[in-house]
Amino acid sequence: MGRGRAKAKQVKVARQLKYNSGGTDLDRLRDELGVGDSSRSDDADDLNYELADRYADYADDYGAGDDDDGRPSGRR
Repeated sequence: MGRGRAKAKQVKVARQLKYNSGGTDLDRLRDELGVGDSSRSDDADDLNYELADRYADYADDYGAGDDDDGRPSGRR
């Protein structure tokens, strides 16, 4: 009959873990994911602007309708 008591305790602990987990450290999670850190977002924005400028130069050089095979670009 000892098995029933052990199983009941396991069920109780499982329910506590499932429903009363709480205590999540959101600041630590935010740091691990790199979200909400203004210095990191500034660096990412700078990188995005740099890449956009670089590819904008390519778009200016090659134009919208120039393809390697001589056919006009776009859907058919």
